[in-house]
Amino acid sequence: MGYYGGEVTSMTDYTLLIQQLAALSEGVTSPVTLTANAAALLYAALPDLNWAGFYRREGEELILWPFQGKTACVRIPRGRGVCGAALAADATRRVEDVHAFPGHIACDAASRSEIVVPLHKEGEVWGVLDLDSPLPGRFTPEDQRGLEEFAKELEKRL
Repeated sequence: MGYYGGEVTSMTDYTLLIQQLAALSEGVTSPVTLTANAAALLYAALPDLNWAGFYRREGEELILWPFQGKTACVRIPRGRGVCGAALAADATRRVEDVHAFPGHIACDAASRSEIVVPLHKEGEVWGVLDLDSPLPGRFTPEDQRGLEEFAKELEKRL
């Protein structure tokens, strides 16, 4: 993270992250293996995270999949919390202060901001990419664009 003209800016090279994801994914056919490496890649590359991982859609709820960080909620109903809201809307949710988000699920009380990006397979929401930070306002519009591009690359391999 950096400051430019009084605004928080992302210093993450998402083009490089997407190239690294493509290289790590070569020949991988297991979605569990793919998402495990993707979570590790994001957790290592993005500063100020306390959780990076995936939830897989099963019916009307999200089920915990590979992640990096502290233990997490196992099941999240559609429409509940930031992840459930992203699933219900089929749209990215970037939340500057999770404590102000209606229905927030506090899996880790240290989390202050969150971004959730839906993942698709065959035209349906397959699951979500979820990143949490202990810093309020951690995720910028640049992070959102970069993570949405990262998700598109991941979707090609699901």
